[in-house]
Amino acid sequence: MGRLKARAREASESNQKNEHRSICLHSFSDLSHVSAATFMYLLKDCYFYGTHKATAKFRILQQQVKRALNNAPQPGPFTYIVQCMYIIPLLGQSHAEGFSHMLISSLRHLKSVESVQKDFIDAKCLAARLVLDILASVVPHEERILVKLLETFDIELKDMAHAFRGSELGDEDLAAAREHLKQHVQYFMKSESYVTAVALMTRFSIQCCDESFLMKLIGSKQYKAAEEWAAFMGKEMIILIIQKYLDVKMLKSANELVKQYDLAEEFPDVNYLYKESLLKKLAEKGCWDVAEVRAKKDTKLMEYLVYLAMEAGYMEKVDELCERYSLEGYVNSLVPEEVMCQSDYLELKKLILEEIVWVDEINGLLSATTYIEACKIIGVDCEWKPNYEKGSRPNKVAIIQIASDKKAFIFDLIKLYEDDPKALDCCFRRIMCSSNILKLGYNLQCDLHQLSQSYGELLCFQSYEMLLDIQKLFKETTGGLSGLSKKILGAGLNKTRRNSDWEQRPLSQNQKEYAALDAAVLVHIFHHVRGQPQFGVNEGRQVEWKSHIVSRVNRARSPLRF
Repeated sequence: MGRLKARAREASESNQKNEHRSICLHSFSDLSHVSAATFMYLLKDCYFYGTHKATAKFRILQQQVKRALNNAPQPGPFTYIVQCMYIIPLLGQSHAEGFSHMLISSLRHLKSVESVQKDFIDAKCLAARLVLDILASVVPHEERILVKLLETFDIELKDMAHAFRGSELGDEDLAAAREHLKQHVQYFMKSESYVTAVALMTRFSIQCCDESFLMKLIGSKQYKAAEEWAAFMGKEMIILIIQKYLDVKMLKSANELVKQYDLAEEFPDVNYLYKESLLKKLAEKGCWDVAEVRAKKDTKLMEYLVYLAMEAGYMEKVDELCERYSLEGYVNSLVPEEVMCQSDYLELKKLILEEIVWVDEINGLLSATTYIEACKIIGVDCEWKPNYEKGSRPNKVAIIQIASDKKAFIFDLIKLYEDDPKALDCCFRRIMCSSNILKLGYNLQCDLHQLSQSYGELLCFQSYEMLLDIQKLFKETTGGLSGLSKKILGAGLNKTRRNSDWEQRPLSQNQKEYAALDAAVLVHIFHHVRGQPQFGVNEGRQVEWKSHIVSRVNRARSPLRF
């Protein structure tokens, strides 16, 4: 009996939903006799009946609104939406802004439709009246909606004056409207609503600020608003904002403004300084090949790239660039001891690592596996050749590094896989699937995903036991593994070789040391802090590191999650 009642109730609810859907579809198919209030009521109900997440529901509703606005709303779509905007606040504060954005954005595709141009012109006055009501807090809408109304309806001062005065317009009416709006601008400035203040000033030509206002905009990081206001004020203020950008090293923004307003004569060095800063960022990320492409047309920039390589201690890159671009004379003019700052980075010798072992044949693989199986804790990392083509698949993992606190092994995966994939699979299963070895990594999910994509047919890269991602214990630390190393061990890692060619053979000694260090440092970070009472403090909470160990992962059955 209970099941029958439940089934009947479900059937009734389903019928009600279907009936409601029918009403909505019928109403939206002909808006000529549907009031704005009814339309908003139906939209709200459609939203609440929807089963998707909020963003998806709004996207679907927006498509419905776009179609409905082609179905003869009276007196026209623009006027109709303004009428809806008066009703939206009645829906409740939690939905008002979302519905407002949705409705206003739905008008965008109609602005070029010739048949509704008269309605657009007529609706401007009503929209201006709505703006005044929002400013007076008669109709509660967010400031962003106010700005969007001004932009969508292209409201001018004469529209505001007509809504404000409601009479034939003379110069005194325009002046009165501007003065009224100026009072609101001053209010927004006092309340630090700078974006809204700038929108009103630039649209209605209201001048009530000096350069101190520009400083406030920059100080509050409202850069877009600052640039709009500076452009409104003229060349002198644009020059000032460029100078302020240069003072705070915002070279990209400064360079864009110099190009936009043709001010190269006033700022002859900005473009070069920006290119230098771009090369420095690329070098810091280890993207030397990209940096070289950006610099090779300019000898000074290429010399600067060589300087960056020398500063980072990347001497094989220095030699490579000098040979390719004949820059030996420039390098000889530098004093290496003054340029290089290797002391800023953690060096392998400080970790007292006894040996780095290169493994590229089966006997070495078997020997290394036996050694690693006797370890309780190891660090694991891997490297692959970078691929700078957008949309292309990453290259196969070239090497995997496994380190204890005394010894680091670098396995040539490409050669070992080609020589004997079965032996490789067997040995790495003994390591990766061992419940007796704690395997440390940093951003492990990325490395294990890459291994699976590169060698998916090997079982050793499908299942793992006893994993600990160090990154999970220190979410507040910035700068990746290098930043964590600096925090815990007092020195960061030199990442300049991160994006070097890991498929070249033989690897340089510097590449081997870089690779070994990335794995070995994990073990040393772990040992350094494991016994400390504050180990694993994350956002003010004590974190027990053992709770972050993933005891088993099977990539063949489910996606990797930590």
